Amino acid sequence: MFYKKQKLNGKWFPRSLTVGTYTTKEVAERLARMSTVSLGDTYAVLLGLGEVMGDMMESGNSVKLEGLGTFYLVGQAKGQGVDTPEEMSGEQFTKLTVGFIPEYSRSSNGKVARRTIVPNDVEWIEMGEKVK
Repeated sequence: MFYKKQKLNGKWFPRSLTVGTYTTKEVAERLARMSTVSLGDTYAVLLGLGEVMGDMMESGNSVKLEGLGTFYLVGQAKGQGVDTPEEMSGEQFTKLTVGFIPEYSRSSNGKVARRTIVPNDVEWIEMGEKVK
């Protein structure tokens, strides 16, 4: 993982950065190599995943994918609010985003022991000015 130095309110903090993006095809290729499913089938499933998950979440449900985590829709309302419950409506929502909770397991003492998509050991490398 990469980071760069960022000054905020007179103090310096590290800010994590990504240096690229894997495509659906690259993810499909890797999944196909790890399984007995063909590249074409894996790619097709990944392409349909967003639409299927969107439909499921639109009905008011979250979607839990084992080994990955739970996805859910979050509506955000802006403005001053209204004075009575009768005035309140869904029209007050101005933004809809997707929330995500990585899958995790707990140890016997109840503390989070592992998050499946969050690496346990990350090497942090300072990004130089020339790296893009």
